[in-house]
Amino acid sequence: MVNAGSPVGILAYAGNEPIGWCSIAPRESYDALERYKALPRVDQTSVWSVVCFFVDRRFRRKQVTRGLLRAGLDYARSQGAKIVEGYPVEPGTRLYTYMGSPATFRKAGFHDVTPKGLQRKIVRCIVK
Repeated sequence: MVNAGSPVGILAYAGNEPIGWCSIAPRESYDALERYKALPRVDQTSVWSVVCFFVDRRFRRKQVTRGLLRAGLDYARSQGAKIVEGYPVEPGTRLYTYMGSPATFRKAGFHDVTPKGLQRKIVRCIVK
């Protein structure tokens, strides 16, 4: 994907050392997400999706995920995105490490757009 010039995400560094990752790209670039029935499209609006985070354990609980999310919004905006979507999971669940928490997304300006009856949370942020 990188060699093809497709957007795949951003990295966080401490000095020259990579310490974190945020996967953010147009939703349609994530084939598995497009097929995943638990997270269907809310509508046909073109969105970018934040599908996972990774932060080196030495840097966890230091706001790196929030910084990655904010930098991801800046990156998406620079690539022409108008809306960014995320799929947060409450802390303590098996997926939490990868998806980010609802609080992290809320603090970055995301709002809940989860369709009625859907168990998995979907949040969106308008990027300007």
